[in-house]
Amino acid sequence: MQLSSINIRRQIMPLMRRFLDLKICRIRRRTDAYSTVCTLVRHRWMRSVVIRLPKQLCQEYSSSSTPKAGIDMSDFPVDKIRNFSIIAHIDHGKSTLADRLLEITGAIVKTEKNKQVLDKLQVERERGITVKAQTASLFYTHQDETYLLNLIDTPGHVDFSYEVSRSISACQGVLLVVDANQGIQAQTVANFYLAFEAQLAIIPVINKIDLKNADPERVEKQIEKVFDIPTEECIRISAKQGTNVDQVLKEVVKRIPPPTARKEDPFKALVFDSTFDPYRGVVANIALFGGRVSKGDKITSAHLGKTYEVNELGILRPDEHPTNTLYGGQVGYIVAGMKDVTEAQIGDTFYHHKQPVEALPGFKPAKAMVFAGMYPVDQSEYTALRSAVEKLTLNDSSVAVQRDSSLALGAGWRLGFLGLLHMEVFNQRLEQEYNASVIVTAPTVPYKAVLTSAKLIKEHGQEEITIVNPAQFPDKSMVSEYLEPMVLGTIIAPDDFTGKIMTLCLNRRAIQKNMVYIDEHRVMMKYLFPLNEIVVDFYDSLKSMSSGYASFDYEDAGYQPANLIKMDFFLNGKPVEELTTIVHKDKAYSVGKAMCERLKDSIPRQMFEIAVQAAIGSKVIARETIKAYRKNVLAKCYGGDITRKMKLLKKQAEGKKKMRRIGNIEVPKDAFINVLKRKEK
Repeated sequence: MQLSSINIRRQIMPLMRRFLDLKICRIRRRTDAYSTVCTLVRHRWMRSVVIRLPKQLCQEYSSSSTPKAGIDMSDFPVDKIRNFSIIAHIDHGKSTLADRLLEITGAIVKTEKNKQVLDKLQVERERGITVKAQTASLFYTHQDETYLLNLIDTPGHVDFSYEVSRSISACQGVLLVVDANQGIQAQTVANFYLAFEAQLAIIPVINKIDLKNADPERVEKQIEKVFDIPTEECIRISAKQGTNVDQVLKEVVKRIPPPTARKEDPFKALVFDSTFDPYRGVVANIALFGGRVSKGDKITSAHLGKTYEVNELGILRPDEHPTNTLYGGQVGYIVAGMKDVTEAQIGDTFYHHKQPVEALPGFKPAKAMVFAGMYPVDQSEYTALRSAVEKLTLNDSSVAVQRDSSLALGAGWRLGFLGLLHMEVFNQRLEQEYNASVIVTAPTVPYKAVLTSAKLIKEHGQEEITIVNPAQFPDKSMVSEYLEPMVLGTIIAPDDFTGKIMTLCLNRRAIQKNMVYIDEHRVMMKYLFPLNEIVVDFYDSLKSMSSGYASFDYEDAGYQPANLIKMDFFLNGKPVEELTTIVHKDKAYSVGKAMCERLKDSIPRQMFEIAVQAAIGSKVIARETIKAYRKNVLAKCYGGDITRKMKLLKKQAEGKKKMRRIGNIEVPKDAFINVLKRKEK
């Protein structure tokens, strides 16, 4: 950098360094840094300044494969658009493949640091899993024709299957990625049928062929046997090394059909995702099913009927690139001054003001499988926590929310999740993104009860009610039968572990439905499970007894009658409402005894004795005692009359009795989940 004056140099240089350092100045997009620096150069006082931009930034914008700012989206007619998702079992290489596709098409600069570029959340980086489906628009030239490829990278864990189903609804095809070493896993099967039922084009991709134990021929035979896809349609790649990844893009162009949208139709767009920006309001991700939308247009929400003016729109590459117009068949984002988180419902339809259209079907609401109470640590934080929960549920629409209150913990919510991992990730995101500290109660599943009491039927307005809070479980005298949720579980594992897995499933009250060998060494088993038996720790037990080789996936299978009872827990005779649980009558004693033992280990010792009891109605079925810390009050007594010692011991006993009567016992946050985990024999 050359300056005409030493004084100017001293003043300007530190400012320019800070400005160009993207990490310090926290500029959201590299395009902002580039354009703003160019604007500075045009100022009169900066004409004598020669600015050398960072090498990486220059390379990024000199890349011939990346279109310059102000992309004209009219250059991409519908027949040149391909919308596709990457689906796979967890840890089969979806995010790594997405990184290579972004590099090949010039969306990001190729560096060694490109690992899981689309996994933007801190929780995703820490856990090494994809939690949110992310979108990226790619420009790919094939046979002298430039195509617009809209890629969606999806999660692989069963708890985030709702993200997969939403992503599939915005696509015409999928890349089904399978590990060349592990082969077909449970979630691979589940994701295949999601895509198959949606009638999408399916391209099987066998990844990790560079591994020492890779056996792509075996995996191709599995795919042909289980999915009835010919072996010659499989593409063998190594996403990590980039081997044959270009072939994947060619096959996407050839095999996946373009969307059916037309530019001439009235504007119609589906909201398939949304986030909240504190400065711009709600940012909605949309898929256009017809027409066009431009900056300055007035659009209306079919859900609320409100009208907004489009302030900004564009595509994601994977960062935001503003454009003037989006056309039918394309995928992008839109900012329209929506300040309230309730204004951009996922599954909503946008259309031009005064040009109403029939609303798109949207998405089936996610069916919550696990419910837990969530309360602020301090009631003064209730308002801030409510705002955080609203913003996070906008970004994660699969969470069901209803208000709740507890005598011990105050006002809070009863939240519904798709699984235990989903609950843990939601809690972690609250702490990391909104600095909120919460108490989460023991998770439970939704039960149903068929009422016989006329008073209760009139109160609820129906004969069959759903119970998500165990504290509200009706008494047996008012109910003709209880129903518990069932799931159809799929387990894929090496046949060496079949005996152990069958024993585990039988211990969890499972009924075997099917058992098939998918090749010489791997078996696929289907079991009908009570959801309550698998939701907390079944997956951990399955992984540990199979040395990590077994995989598990489940789907809803309705409700079945069951002999259920409510179990209460008492600490020194005081009920702990948050620990109330519903169990099968045959397992009541073993569950109550085990939970009392784990509570004994979880609750810190006090200066007084604590009695931990499990009770069904008024009958105590299990008890553990947490011994008190004891001060040696006889230390100063050496010799002398025994009555003096007895007097001191009596005084101490009276003091401990008083402490036990007025003492407040706090249950640690992690105890609510720890007490439900069981050890398999």
